[in-house]
Amino acid sequence: MATVKPFRGIRPPKELVEQVESRPYDVLDSEEARAEAGDNEKSLYHIIKPEIDFPAGTSEYDPKVYEKAAENFQKFQDKGWLVQDEQEHYYIYAQTMNPDSANSKTQYGLVVCAHTDDYMAGRIKKHELTRRDKEEDRMKHVRVNNANIEPVFFAYPDNAVLNELIMRYAATKPEYDFVAPIDGFRHQFWVISDKKDMQTITDEFAKMPSMYIADGHHRSAAAALVGQEKQKQNPNHRGDEEYNFFMAVCFQASQLTILDYNRVVKDLNGLTSEQFLAALQKNFIVEDKGTDIYKPAEIHEFSLYLDEHWYSLKAKEGTYDNNDPIGVLDVDISSRLILDEILNIGDLRSSQRIDFVGGLRGLGELKRRVDSGEMRAALALYPVSMKQIMDIADSGKIMPPKATWFEPKLRSGLVIHKLS
Repeated sequence: MATVKPFRGIRPPKELVEQVESRPYDVLDSEEARAEAGDNEKSLYHIIKPEIDFPAGTSEYDPKVYEKAAENFQKFQDKGWLVQDEQEHYYIYAQTMNPDSANSKTQYGLVVCAHTDDYMAGRIKKHELTRRDKEEDRMKHVRVNNANIEPVFFAYPDNAVLNELIMRYAATKPEYDFVAPIDGFRHQFWVISDKKDMQTITDEFAKMPSMYIADGHHRSAAAALVGQEKQKQNPNHRGDEEYNFFMAVCFQASQLTILDYNRVVKDLNGLTSEQFLAALQKNFIVEDKGTDIYKPAEIHEFSLYLDEHWYSLKAKEGTYDNNDPIGVLDVDISSRLILDEILNIGDLRSSQRIDFVGGLRGLGELKRRVDSGEMRAALALYPVSMKQIMDIADSGKIMPPKATWFEPKLRSGLVIHKLS
């Protein structure tokens, strides 16, 4: 069973939310954060990317940068830019893609505190490997602030009771409602104060055997590990202290949008274009689609962009295993049969010969990077499904690197969870 609880969120007054909120720390570099913050002293980047308060080139891992994060977090509270709620609440956070178009889509998340024990025991399931250096960076950030400044992004199996409750709140006026300038998405936020509704949320999560990390594997690991540290440091540990919990936004699995996560490569491993296309024919049905952008239409189909032409690559029968949650994935097929076997790119995490492009940028970005001469070829994949992710997490296996791109990203600064 999944253990969640409400919490006393720390959040901006309604009139300041658009000055405080930001993109997550890991989707932009220091210089982009510096530019986005500009002269806005209330921007959350001063807490999550505090290297922007130092001369350009200062390492984000410098001890004084972490200290600056804590100093700024305190300053935001002292100045009233962030204020702690008097009571414990759950919150609802909605994101709408393409808010002004006919094909707009809204996903509704419940903002809760999840239990570190659930993470450690595997009831909060992961589908990606984490890197120790990235975990350590986030652990330092949680420790120095004694808070989860940014939420993690969970999915849960669809639940009619929770959906009815969320829709009831969605019909009311939200606490926050704005369109973010960078992503163009609409972000709305409601506060749940009703005791009965809060109990319903707690009870419904308690019936779930597990929750799934959609995005934020390093933040989840860091939050859980800091919670475990604090348990060991407290001789009177009971298990209900605030440090046992970390903040997550939980969405119904069927609502989530997973975009394609595509590949661009710098060279063909010494092959000519003709030799490369010939090598592909061993495991794929290769079809020249001409010069117009061609997007994969179904699972096990790939698009290749090479020499100003688009090709369809359909994996042949027998090149994948429909009974293996990993072997059936297009990221696995392409990694094994194209990147490794033909191009000799084995370790996607460390190779300098490959880069990855999130699907929000579109296939035009793949074309641009190849046409510019920066890259030699591009490979577009059909998106992974949420069911595939949950099947892999349930099987205890780990997805290949760079397999999923969730969009929209959660905005940071709408609510913060203090560990004491």
